[in-house]
Amino acid sequence: KTSKRSEGRPAATGGHAGVKPGTRALGIAESTSAETCLFCGAVVRADRAVDGVGFATATVGGLDATDAVRTLLDRLDREDVRYLLVSGVAPAWFNLLDLDRIADAADRPVFAVSYESSPGLAPAIEAAFDGEERTARLAAYDRLPPRTRLRVNDETVFVRCAGDDETRVTGDDDSPPTAPPEAARVIRAYTPTGGRPEPLRVARLAARGAQQWRVADSDRHR
Repeated sequence: KTSKRSEGRPAATGGHAGVKPGTRALGIAESTSAETCLFCGAVVRADRAVDGVGFATATVGGLDATDAVRTLLDRLDREDVRYLLVSGVAPAWFNLLDLDRIADAADRPVFAVSYESSPGLAPAIEAAFDGEERTARLAAYDRLPPRTRLRVNDETVFVRCAGDDETRVTGDDDSPPTAPPEAARVIRAYTPTGGRPEPLRVARLAARGAQQWRVADSDRHR
């Protein structure tokens, strides 16, 4: 079965790690101020050419980050993007992402990348929230795919995979297994140096710049 979104996508063969230079990935990263979480989506080719950006906002300490990412996907409306990379899973004070819902909306493999070893977020969630807010976040956290470990260049990153049977793994955050081959292939292809994939590096820079402008412009009009 071929979905409408899948039609016309470039085949990921040839080039670095089996990914053609013109194959596009969408990286999503955020910058959070005291009041607003600003997501940026950056479309970046495997040859590092930037091919578009978009923005969406979410609430600090809310539960609307997943909806913000889905809104960003709709605004960009890029049928030529083959992969979706997300920076982390708990932006804006534990506004947890639902990777399966994002993969469903994107109709593409989703890779959430983080950069530090962690015993898991459950203890921090339990310490920071009470009642229904704690219950909702713990449930969202439990639904996440397990973290996997991946060596990229000379660094170790951690990846959660959704949206593709080839990237499904079992495991837990205490002892993350090795990332599946498809996740390793894609992330390495978009990471020419260091451990941060280029789509996420560009999205992070753009989100920070836009957030700084928003804050400065807001202060100017007070």
